[in-house]
Parts: sequence; structure tokens; C-alpha cells
Amino acid sequence: MGIMPIPRLLITMSGPMMLSMLIQALYNVVDSMFVSFISESALTAVSLAYPVQNLMIAVATGTGVGVNALLSRSLGEKNFEAANRTAGNALFLSGVSCVVFAILGLTCSRFFFACQVTDPEIIALGHDYLFYIMIFSVGCFGQVMFSRLLQSTGKTFYSMIIQVAGAGLNIVLDPIMIFGWGGFPALGVAGAAIATVISQLVGTALGIYYNLKKNPEITFHKDYLRPSGPMILRIYSVGLPSILLQTVASLLIFGLNQILVVFSDTAAAVYGVFFKLQGFAFLPIIGMNNGMVPIVAYNYGARMPERIVETIRLAILYAVAIMAVAVVVFQLFPEQLLGIFRASEAMLEIGVPALKTLSLCFLVGGFTIVASSVFQALGKGLLSMTISVVRQLLLVLPLAYLLSLTGRLEMVWWAFPIAEVLAGLLAAVFLRRAYLRVIKSMRAQDYQF
Repeated sequence: MGIMPIPRLLITMSGPMMLSMLIQALYNVVDSMFVSFISESALTAVSLAYPVQNLMIAVATGTGVGVNALLSRSLGEKNFEAANRTAGNALFLSGVSCVVFAILGLTCSRFFFACQVTDPEIIALGHDYLFYIMIFSVGCFGQVMFSRLLQSTGKTFYSMIIQVAGAGLNIVLDPIMIFGWGGFPALGVAGAAIATVISQLVGTALGIYYNLKKNPEITFHKDYLRPSGPMILRIYSVGLPSILLQTVASLLIFGLNQILVVFSDTAAAVYGVFFKLQGFAFLPIIGMNNGMVPIVAYNYGARMPERIVETIRLAILYAVAIMAVAVVVFQLFPEQLLGIFRASEAMLEIGVPALKTLSLCFLVGGFTIVASSVFQALGKGLLSMTISVVRQLLLVLPLAYLLSLTGRLEMVWWAFPIAEVLAGLLAAVFLRRAYLRVIKSMRAQDYQF
């Protein structure tokens, strides 16, 4: 990560992750697609469950971001003891997270849906789905963390295998578990959750194997599993803003669902579909960022500012190009995208203008995501959190509420493009600030030395 040409390095590090993220997004879309064959209520239930799923992913990936940055920086500094302790504490934190979400799943899953809707069918279907996802969250946390450990040492190919294997297995198991193919009992929405859990557990098993056999940069020993307060603080000083960033996204989804169900349950289903399609569009960027963060963090630790700047410049260029393609697809083929989920006439009437309006924020959104990841890699995670909070809580939700007062659902969707442009401007200001105070000052210090 300190000598390979940046264009080749970024593609080498990010390419496998982009592919695996796309496949992950595909099985999420396929999951919803199969559920939509049950009923629109089932699709709505899964859509309403997504904030909790997103919160789980936020904790898993946010902790992983902190581990990624700290471990890569330690390797850049040749501090292998710190790298091993970072990996051990990462596994400890994942275990604690599993226990917390399992308890919440046992006690709060039905209450979560009852707070949002009154339809007993949606409440029952949502509980059936979320219960299994939370109780067996060990697969989610294990798969993410073991993948992150491989990414931190540049083993992105094995990380890709973990993601692809889990995603592929989920696609195969979904129809078997949901509809009862091959002699299995038809489990409906609960079957979708069970298929996801099994796939994540398989991914976790592969992650354990590859880290033990293919990752010599990290040594796993029981002594490194002992929790270290200072180490955990260092992990979350970088990772906590990422967790809060995605947690804010969960709050946004929950809040918007409350606004949309006033219009109709179908409006909430449309937003749930868009969110999954949006995830499919953005995950290549997130995959690229997963490759970019250790590059920036390593070269930050190794004090190579020119490589940091070139990495950031290329990442922004690639992000904008990918998002341009996504905008074209959403503008030209909204009916076909909604058709994947067996959209009714009412859903198409709401969804087509919604997708066209919401996709306008993609171009700026790609830049904002890259900028946020840069801040995390440089240890300035607070800037990422600030952008997310401003965009989603201080802009999108209030704007969506105010626009809903017009009584016109199509006006609510405009809250997203407006908020994204304003957040993009804020991200540009913060990125310049990070360059002047961190990267440029590093150059000055090197020159003085």
C-alpha cells in the first residue's frame, strides 16, 4: 500500500469489494423480490424492518471502519503488537454487539412494529422476520468483522469470497425457505430471515478460516481478546461517527415511514423499495471506500501525503462516474425497476415519479460518501458525523415534513435532492479544511525535516 501506483492500488483494493458489495445488494433486492410474491403487506413489513437491520449493519461496519483505520495505520507504522490487539478487541466488541441485539430481538421486535402501524398482519409478518435476524445476529457481525480484518491487510480477494459465498447461498435459500421448495416447509417471511441468517453464518465460518490460514499479518491469541479500554476508545474514536452516521440513516427511515404512512402504506413500501435500489446503486461506492480507507490510513501512518491526495482525487472521480450511470438508469427505467417487486398500479403511480426525483441526489451523494470516508481514514470521524446529522436529521426530515403539509406526496420526495446539495457543499468545505490542516501541514513538516 506504500509503493504500488495509486490507480492500480485503488482498483486492486476496491475492485473485489465493489463486486462483493454489488452481489450483496443483489441478494437484498432478491430477498425483497421473493417476499413481494407473498403480498404487498409482506413487502411493507420487510421495508419497515429495515431501520433495525440498518442499525445492526451500522454497528458492525462502523466498528469495522475503526478497526480498519487503526489496524492499517499500525501496520504502516510497523507496530504489529498494536495491530494484533486491535484485531483481538475487534472480535470482543463484535461478541458484545451480538448479545445486545439478541436481547433486543427477544424483547422488542413486536413492539417496534406496533409503534409504526396498526395493521395486525404487517405487525405479525414484521415480527416473524426481525425476530430471527436479531436473535442470530452473530452471523452478521462475524461476517463483517472477519471481512474487515482481511481488508485491513490487503486480502480483499478473500473478503470478496466471503461476501459472494454468503450472498449466493442466500439467493438459493430464499425461495426454498419462503415457498417450501424441495420438500421444505413454506415459512413465508420468516423463511427469508432464516435464509439470511444461515448465509451469514456460512460467511462467518469462511471468515474464520481465511483469517487463520491466509492472514499472517495478524496473530490470533487469547491474550489479544482481553478488552483494552484505550484500544476500544481508539477504535470508536474513528468508528463511532460511522456508526452514528448509519444510525442517523435508520432514524431517517423510521421518521420518513411515519410521514409516508399518513398518505398510504403503499407510499412506505415505495420508499422501502427505493432504499434497497439506492443501496444497490451506492454499494459500489461503499465498496470502493472500503478499499480506499486502508490506503489513506496506511499512507497517513507512513507520512506519504502525495499518495493520500491522489487516492482521494481518483476515488471522487470514480464515484461521480458510477453515480452518473445510476442516475441514467433510474431516469429511464423506473417502471422496470419497480416491476422487480411486482408493483401494483397504485405502487407504480406513486413510485415512478418518486424514483425519478429521488435519484437526482445521486451525483452529489457519491462525492459526499467519499469525503466522509476520507475524514474517517484521517481520524476526523466527527466531520463525517456532522455531515450525516445535518443532511438527514436537520435537513431531510424537517423538509419532508414541511413538504408533506402541502398534501401532495410527490413534493415530499424533493426533500432528498435539496438536502443532498446542501450537504455536498458542507462536505466540500470540510474536505478543504482537512487538506489544509492535516495533509498540507504534513507536507510542510516533512519539508522542514
